[in-house]
Amino acid sequence: MDERRASGDDLALLERLRAGDEDAFMELVNALGPAMRRVARMFVSTDAVADEVVQDAWLGVLQGLDRYEGRASLRTWIFKILVNIAKTRGQREGRSVPFAAIAGEDLDEPAFDPSMFNSSGEAWAGHWSTLPFDWRGLPEERTTGRETLRAIGTAIDTLPPMQAEVIRLRDVLGWTSDEVRNALDLTETNQRVLLHRARAKVRRALEEHLRSVSQA
Repeated sequence: MDERRASGDDLALLERLRAGDEDAFMELVNALGPAMRRVARMFVSTDAVADEVVQDAWLGVLQGLDRYEGRASLRTWIFKILVNIAKTRGQREGRSVPFAAIAGEDLDEPAFDPSMFNSSGEAWAGHWSTLPFDWRGLPEERTTGRETLRAIGTAIDTLPPMQAEVIRLRDVLGWTSDEVRNALDLTETNQRVLLHRARAKVRRALEEHLRSVSQA
């Protein structure tokens, strides 16, 4: 399924950009810049080169504003420019990055330990053998506090780069699956698997954190 076309907000922002509104441009830079740098870094060898890729991408955006037709969201269009430049720069460096290197070597492995489920010969085969840790009884301030948010951020930071970026875009920034798929040049299946793996790992880290909180 194709992603939605540019929104009214996209088109309003586009008009400001085409009119040379520097504030509008800085809004985009501040909103998308950190994610753009992380994505660029997946394909090139150093942080410095990633910064150059981001700068080139913004130049490409400014030069291409008149050609943007609104067939995709503005941020997807910008990320497509970025990824194309990053991949080209990586190839020029002689740096061919296997998909598994940035997506994670474990995509074909179960997201959860099979021992956590009843086996085929048991009653309720395929169901949890023991339930995941239930944090619903914990005080709200313990589950939404700064330490918990820090634990989630740390868990995301330890993920393989592409898994980390997919979960950031989907669950932190609220992008749609189609936006993420098109922006990062992923198939729908890969996008779905990457998000599932990332969510499973972050959930495990969160359960471990909240279990320690409940015992404190």
